[in-house]
Amino acid sequence: MKTATIPSLRVEPELRTAAEDVLEEGESLSSFVEQSIRDGVQRRQAQREFIARGLESRSAAMRNQDYVPAGKVLGRLEGMLQKAKRTAAAK
Repeated sequence: MKTATIPSLRVEPELRTAAEDVLEEGESLSSFVEQSIRDGVQRRQAQREFIARGLESRSAAMRNQDYVPAGKVLGRLEGMLQKAKRTAAAK
């Protein structure tokens, strides 16, 4: 398989210096940039999958009428917060 290149990137000298300062022993700036890109791609893929699962879960809950409306949840949380405040004030 042939390799591809990433377009060159112009950055402020301070950013380049900061990147060089955090290189591990034996690590090149190119390998650091490549790993950073790999990490970013993986993070964004995981984020997309997470959102897709959440949307599907929401859709399934709505189809099955198996969900609690946000207002009801917030009301319960507000009640819990007020109770905790009263308890803390009483101490």
